[in-house]
Amino acid sequence: MQWNAAIVDSLNTSRLQAPRDAGVHGAAALEPAMPLNVDWQALLGGAALSASELQALQAMPAPRRLAAGSMAFTRRQRAAQLIAVLEGAVGLGLARDDEPFQLERTVRGPGWLDLSSAWLGEEHAQDARALEDSWLVELPLERVRGLLAREPNMLDRLLLALARAVHGLTCVTHDLMHKDAERRLAAWLLQHCEPVELEGKGEGVQVSLKERKRDIAAQLAITPETLSRMMRQLNRKGVIEVQGYKVKVLDLGSLRALAQD
Repeated sequence: MQWNAAIVDSLNTSRLQAPRDAGVHGAAALEPAMPLNVDWQALLGGAALSASELQALQAMPAPRRLAAGSMAFTRRQRAAQLIAVLEGAVGLGLARDDEPFQLERTVRGPGWLDLSSAWLGEEHAQDARALEDSWLVELPLERVRGLLAREPNMLDRLLLALARAVHGLTCVTHDLMHKDAERRLAAWLLQHCEPVELEGKGEGVQVSLKERKRDIAAQLAITPETLSRMMRQLNRKGVIEVQGYKVKVLDLGSLRALAQD
């Protein structure tokens, strides 16, 4: 079975292509339509935040909305903030003039976009471009240092968030080095699985395809053609079924086994 024609066409379109005049740090940002509450617990993890911790975090700069296609930051900029995606999706990769954005990975909110560069006092390691209208929060490093002095337990929270980020990148590197294309795709599908209610069948699992086909392929270091072939193979094995913009997981156990080394 081939990918649904509509999804193949839409994933190959340039609906997420950035405008060439998109600026950096909000040149194409949208004015917030309403206040947005930050889910600090999801970003930092650990035990429930105390009232004083929440109060200190809420005093940080307000979230800003970034229009699809505009730059969050570039690898030529020295980082001075810890940056997170609250809602939406921002791609990390390589941006060059007059060339399509080369996506390496996608951060969907809530998730940290760059939690390390500011501590090192270095430039961002990658370019970051909004793949859709997104909300960001940017924490100036000096204000974070002050927060840690007042709320020492926040240090453990930030270390936990940084450890999760490093662990995730280590797993991605491992997969690229040691898994074939089909196993990498299986691992990617597992990472994006969502529980759903199936009519008359209880709970099931599916993956919502929110990115272009070529962008998913880029994250897996394969061509779009190879991605399509791998999807057909998993379908023939009875592991998945593509239904429009959804990938229904028919055999979660087999998908997990396939994703292993």
